[in-house]
Parts: sequence; C-alpha cells; structure tokens
Amino acid sequence: MAARPAARAATQKIQQVPWDQARPAPIVLVSGPEDLLADRAIRRIREMLTAADPSVEVTDLDASAAVTGDLTTLASPSLFGEPRLIRVASVERLSEAFLSEALRYLEAPADGATVVLRHGGGVRGKKLLDTIRSGTGGGIEIACAEVKRDADRSAFAAAEFRSAGRRVAPGALRVLVSAFQGDLAELASACRQLIADTTGDIGERTVQTYYAGRMETDAFAVADAALAGRAGEALVLLRHAIDSGADPVPIVAALAAKLRAMAKVLDARGAAATIAAEYGMAPWQVDRARRDAQGWDAVGLGRAIAFTAETDERVKGAARDPEYAVERLVTLIARRGEPG
Repeated sequence: MAARPAARAATQKIQQVPWDQARPAPIVLVSGPEDLLADRAIRRIREMLTAADPSVEVTDLDASAAVTGDLTTLASPSLFGEPRLIRVASVERLSEAFLSEALRYLEAPADGATVVLRHGGGVRGKKLLDTIRSGTGGGIEIACAEVKRDADRSAFAAAEFRSAGRRVAPGALRVLVSAFQGDLAELASACRQLIADTTGDIGERTVQTYYAGRMETDAFAVADAALAGRAGEALVLLRHAIDSGADPVPIVAALAAKLRAMAKVLDARGAAATIAAEYGMAPWQVDRARRDAQGWDAVGLGRAIAFTAETDERVKGAARDPEYAVERLVTLIARRGEPG
C-alpha cells in the first residue's frame, strides 16, 4: 500500500503552479474544469509574453480537429524568429493525429515557442498528460480545480477586491457568495461591478443593495447559513426565498438532509473515504458534514432533528402558517438545537 504514493510521486516531476502565478514555459498544461481560472492563467501567460516582446505571434489550435503537422507548423520559427504562443483547446477531446504529434513534439519542443494545452478533465488524453507530468518537454502544470467550497469562493472574491485595492467586510463577502452559488464567472463579474460602481470600503448593505434580487433562494443556502449559526442571514434568505415563491417543503427537506448527514459523522472517527463508504456518502460530503457539525453536541442535534420532523408535518398541512414554522426551525438550528 505504501508504494503507490511513492510511485505516483515519481511520475509527477513537473512544477505545479497556481493559476494566479502562471508563467510561460515550453509546455504549459492547464488542467481542470474551472474555466474562469484557466482563462485567466492563459491570459496572464499571453500578457507576460507580450510584455517581454510585443511581436509575439499568437495562434489557436483545436486539439479535437487537429491533423498531423498542425502543431509542428505553428511552433516552428518564423522568418524573423518572433516568439510564438500556441494555445491548444479541447485537449480532453484530442484527435489521434494530435496525440501522436504532441507526443513527438514533447521530445524536442521548438525554441521560442510556448505551447499551452487546455485539458478540461476526463480520461481522454491521459497518455499525453502523463508524459507531460513525467517531465518530458520541460513543462509546468496549472491545475484549475472546480471551486466548490464556500470558504474557497469567499477567498476568491476577497482576492478580487484585494487586487483592486479595495477592502470588503466579512459580512459583505458572505452575502455576495450566498447570492452567487453557481458559476464562478458570475461571482467574478459581480465583484468587478462592485469595484467599478462604488468607492471606499464595500459593506454588507452595499452588496444587498446591488444584489438583493440575486440573493440565493436555494434551500441549501438557507440551510448553510443556519448551520453556520448566522440566524439573521438565514432568516433573510428564507424570507426572500418565500417572497420569491419558494415552497417551504424543500427548504425543510434540505435542512433535514444536512442534519442527517451531521448525525452520521458526529461521533465518527477515521478517514473521510472510510466513513463515506460506510454510509453511502461521497468523501466531500463527509468533510462538509463534519464542518457543519462543529460546535454541535448529540443532545442539540437530536433536538433539531426531532423538531425538523415536526416542522415537516406542519409545512405539509398540519399548520396554518407554514412560513412561521420554518422560521422557528431555522432559528433553532442557528442556535445549534438550544431552545430559546
């Protein structure tokens, strides 16, 4: 068992570079599904090459449609010897012709050429990726993993404001991340709009003014805020969701699902993968449930689960005011099961 990580490490010989520190190299593998980060990394490489020599020749190649000779021709020195940047897209759908040529090219990359290979994920092209990662071609890798966790999205947004020399309040970040739970590009666009349209420090009220209509109405956003102990934010999200026509039933279902996951991991010990296999969860779900369960005890969690079951009956017809029933549940959960 211990030999496997060592073997993997032996094949991983190229440097891993963060997307915001991307730099030119003979071969640059930009891997992972987060297109926004990949686009920024590739743009940064172009800007650096252009700053070094404005005559840089930039060309694009689609690996899925490439034929034999395309890559070699584009990378070959021109009459005047300008530096070349070849941006290769769709490497995860590469043609057999491109695969064969790219493997040959790695053996002797052209002088003055920077070849950027964009691979969005999947197993196709694995032979090419493994060869690059082994060190053949003298490349680097920029991994652009999907940004899923709220903490990572908040850190991304904070970096957007910091790079513009602007300060943003923690509460403003929470509201902004809650409002844009989907595409990272939308979150980045929202940050840019706030930077362009406002002056001074950016507070929670400013974000709410701009994006009140986009504040997350998803049931799990209400649950996340409540479980984090942010009662005020959870109630605002809840009321906005209901005012927007959301049904209380899926909101209660989301809370119940979160609480059940927490109950499974509350006293569990061991690796996330082991626990996940036992309970039919994904490892990331175990990690998330563990974070949600921080600060809870078994008594409070049991009380919250019982009250969630009662609320589920109320919102399905047992109460005349289902919205009020959900508000009570959200408040109880935000207090980690402690009655008011």
